[in-house]
Amino acid sequence: MAIQILVASNHSSLTTLITTELRYEGYQLKIVDDGISALMSLREQQPDLAILDLALSRPSGLEICRRLRSTQQALPIILLDEGSVNHCAIAFDSGADDYMRWPASIEELVARIRLHLRRYGHGRRDILNFQDLKIDLRTWEVYRGDRLIKLTPKEFSLLVYLISHPRQVLSCDRIIQEVWGYDFGGETNILHVYIRYLRLKLEANRESRLIHTIRGAGYVLREAFSSRSMLVQ
Repeated sequence: MAIQILVASNHSSLTTLITTELRYEGYQLKIVDDGISALMSLREQQPDLAILDLALSRPSGLEICRRLRSTQQALPIILLDEGSVNHCAIAFDSGADDYMRWPASIEELVARIRLHLRRYGHGRRDILNFQDLKIDLRTWEVYRGDRLIKLTPKEFSLLVYLISHPRQVLSCDRIIQEVWGYDFGGETNILHVYIRYLRLKLEANRESRLIHTIRGAGYVLREAFSSRSMLVQ
């Protein structure tokens, strides 16, 4: 079955460029030009990915992101911004998976679409398991044993990426590129903060540690060993 993408923008030139390229890539598209139509399409057609223009009206692209994330809907969202002011921070805070200033490279947009479809498990099973950790990609529910864990959209994306690469040491740069979708220029503090958030939530009931630090290398999702190496935290 073809991957379905919602394109919501009230700028005809942007819509024409994007839809021409995505149809060439083989994606099935739903095109709307206002926020209400976008919400209706999201509810009725349940696309695999949404591309939203920040300048959408009734409601805006940011508001659509907030509404979707308030229901914990597992849908990759890319926000496009043609304005003169950078809204990157507010876009991610609203629940967007990616943010692109426009005009930009259409090839880069297509590459980011592929990235987010992979991250959200398109073509894979809907339930991911590791030890007593379970992630439901359809409902955004995360369990440690029988305990339901509430995560923010970015925490969820990070955990999905880690559980999709079990027992693999992943560098900080690679994780940031894959989860945040762009290069932080060697600044890894944001990743360390989110790892700490995940550990606090995953270990709230004194469960064993699953996300381990490999000093000088990155992070790995694996079982807790009885004898701890000096290289691992």
